[in-house]
Amino acid sequence: MKTRPLGNQGLQATEAGLGCWQIGGGWGAPWSDATAQEILAAAYDAGVRFFDTADGYGDGESELSLGRFRRLHPDIVIATKLGRSGGLYPDNYSEEGLRAATLSSMKSLGVDRIDLTQLHCVPPELLRQGSVFDWLRRQRDEGLISAFGASVESVEEGFICLEQEGLTSLQVIFNVFRQKPAEELLPAAKEKGVGIIVRLPLASGLLTGKLSKSTVFTEGDHRNFNRDGQAFNVGETFAGIRYEKGVELSEELREYVPEGMNMVQMALRWILDHDAVSTVIPGASSPRQARSNAAAAELDPLPEALHKQLRHWYDQKVRQEIRGPY
Repeated sequence: MKTRPLGNQGLQATEAGLGCWQIGGGWGAPWSDATAQEILAAAYDAGVRFFDTADGYGDGESELSLGRFRRLHPDIVIATKLGRSGGLYPDNYSEEGLRAATLSSMKSLGVDRIDLTQLHCVPPELLRQGSVFDWLRRQRDEGLISAFGASVESVEEGFICLEQEGLTSLQVIFNVFRQKPAEELLPAAKEKGVGIIVRLPLASGLLTGKLSKSTVFTEGDHRNFNRDGQAFNVGETFAGIRYEKGVELSEELREYVPEGMNMVQMALRWILDHDAVSTVIPGASSPRQARSNAAAAELDPLPEALHKQLRHWYDQKVRQEIRGPY
């Protein structure tokens, strides 16, 4: 699988990565480390070498599973996130607290230095104040981390982070349903040499084309308990679109899928066709999904005419449906 630069600090990422929110549980389904290892191995065998996790995924189980996997596959790049767990969020941030979170992640991952650590959707006012980036720079200089970035909820937050010296990456929600970052943020990041990691590329499953209005999600699945932003930013679930409307839009989208391609492949390839993107990190709940998602990186770019059609469709049908910070 091809790699792309992840920022200008020397890191590389495979075009298709694996998002590990589901690794360790947290989507309402029974989980085990054995399942996690099967999915991680399937992704690895498909060429994936970039894995994105967070200290809060599965109450830390995601990092532990990745750490076990890395012991056998030391060539992988692991990006983790911090700032939403350990009592830091929403207003108890300190340099000591952030350093403790990094040390905890290092222990869970079994590493002497973290490849990339990212602020995990911390409050915008913390980003504006800026001290948190000084804390991360000191962690980098101390050798605890190789590089730092930020996972953000909105274009505005992304631009705040781009002002920071040494920023390696931005992680953003970017997909066919959520195209705003392509207008200004992605070009600005490219100009500054900051990598783009794309999360939620399939809009919590809407862009698989397999969900219907009658689909039932388990009680612990965020697609059940956060579909209207009851627990965290609504944009993290179904791209911020009302579920029923999202299903209708996904059904409309079928007519744009090229012959010989399915909707998932089109959705992932659409993201990778933006040259500012370093890697896309779909999640997977099975080895089959991990292999299928990784294969999208091997597909030819979509025709330019299709990109224009999808942009027009988004402007006319989707943009006004998005809720939450964007």
